[in-house]
Amino acid sequence: MANVQVVIVDDDAGYRETLELLFSSVDGYEVAGTFASPTTALAAARTEGHRWDVAFMDVDMPEMDGIEATRQIKDLVADLKVVILTVFEDPSVILQAICAGADGYLLKKSSDLDLLGQVELIQGGGAPLTGGVARTLLALLRDRVPASRRPSVKLSPREENVLTLLVGGRSYKQIAGDLDLSLDTVRSYIRGLYRKLQVQNAAAAVTRALREGLV
Repeated sequence: MANVQVVIVDDDAGYRETLELLFSSVDGYEVAGTFASPTTALAAARTEGHRWDVAFMDVDMPEMDGIEATRQIKDLVADLKVVILTVFEDPSVILQAICAGADGYLLKKSSDLDLLGQVELIQGGGAPLTGGVARTLLALLRDRVPASRRPSVKLSPREENVLTLLVGGRSYKQIAGDLDLSLDTVRSYIRGLYRKLQVQNAAAAVTRALREGLV
């Protein structure tokens, strides 16, 4: 199996080096590029991006913030997973990032083991949100939506099961094991959920599920 191609976009040189050392030292990963600004990353994406699998994106950077950079790089590189990796736990920033297409939102204080585990999760189709971020997001959504609001999307019992596990951070493979389904069947359910929820990735599906009380 080919190595997961990782790119890092962060204006903090020390943190870039830390991540580069981490992913260069772990079997199955290869650092395809590190960038000090979104503009240089976007320029490289136009020519090299077809090889990239996962991008780690800071939020507060010069010239362009990571949220806008996420939106643009997702348009340039098909199937690229973008993980926001930042110090910010601001609920509005989390929501903006997910709405921009981010596939996960992790804090820089996450340990190396937690970070690697979350990358494996996203590669398996999950939506990585650290515990603190998930609690912050859930609290925000609960505050914004009346408890009596009825779900606007009709899901089958099996779809509800799959979505509940997705919200719980389970990967496609783990969902298949939990529900005694084949991986292809789980993927089919996930595609159907994306169509019904009108979203493009797992993080957005989780956000809408929480916002509308679907699980």
